[in-house]
Amino acid sequence: MTDNYSIFKVYPTKELALEFKELLEKEGIDSALGDNVPPVDITFSGSTLEHRYEIRIKQSDFPRAEKILENHAKNLINQVDNDYYLFEFTNEELYEILIKADEWNEFDYTLAQKILTDRGKSIDQELLSTFKKERLKTLSEPEGNQKPWLYAGYIFALLGGIIGTIIGYFLWTSKKTLPDGSKVYSYSSEDRARGKTLFFFATILMIAWIVVRIVFVF
Repeated sequence: MTDNYSIFKVYPTKELALEFKELLEKEGIDSALGDNVPPVDITFSGSTLEHRYEIRIKQSDFPRAEKILENHAKNLINQVDNDYYLFEFTNEELYEILIKADEWNEFDYTLAQKILTDRGKSIDQELLSTFKKERLKTLSEPEGNQKPWLYAGYIFALLGGIIGTIIGYFLWTSKKTLPDGSKVYSYSSEDRARGKTLFFFATILMIAWIVVRIVFVF
């Protein structure tokens, strides 16, 4: 049932994730708790060892879930202490939060808007929407040059190991989830084509090595 769900938010602790999950369920949004990064989302350029908890929902529920988070954060803002660290941020740093909203929690994102507004800066939905669109465009860009991994994959392939096949498969098929729940390929079309070639090359060599070993054993 949850196969079509996408990662909506990521939390460092299970308690925080369950708290938000409960908030969504109270508003009638079905969600699922995921533990760690699924294999289809991993990239060779980033760490996948960090333990984290993911809240997954249907992509169609993203706008409503964002609104729920926003309203929840607004209710908490009135309770924030004056020594909260964001009050020490410069305007440029606060705008950075708005631009890279996916790297911050909803409370800090909402508070950054309030602080900028209190400082006389104009913050409206059109501006925030522009920031989100530009951020999605940036995040959807393919990962950088993957030639080192391709070279490593071919070396492992020539040695007859399965690692070459795995590297080729992930370069060919790996996807990343964007903040709006959509998924795009992690690597460029050129790198994916090379990954596909590596996958089949490594698989054929691996099978050949297995056959050779069997023949020599028997």
